[in-house]
Amino acid sequence: MLRAVLPMSAVLGLALLLHPGQAATALKSLKLDVPSSDTMFPLGPGSDAINNNCLACHSADHVLNQPSLSREAWQEVVNKMITAYKAPISPDDAKAIVGYLVRTKGTSRSGNASPQR
Repeated sequence: MLRAVLPMSAVLGLALLLHPGQAATALKSLKLDVPSSDTMFPLGPGSDAINNNCLACHSADHVLNQPSLSREAWQEVVNKMITAYKAPISPDDAKAIVGYLVRTKGTSRSGNASPQR
């Protein structure tokens, strides 16, 4: 085992010595500016659910500036937040959030009135 590891270690060490700039950039941290805002979602049915669950990761402005979507599309977005990003949203809150989004950023195909502006 040691015989197999020693040559690989020597090659890796030599590569780092010959290209020290590349090794340093591989470990360089990135600076990321995340938009922040104290803005809450406007009051209405479901506003408590969306404020309590979504503002941990998104600003209200970010969400409210998304395109208008159908109920099905908003449901897919909320499901993605729960399954892919592990958002700890209860089924009741998810339903309230989708309803809120449909009322505020829904399309006429979503089964409710056209989006409010």
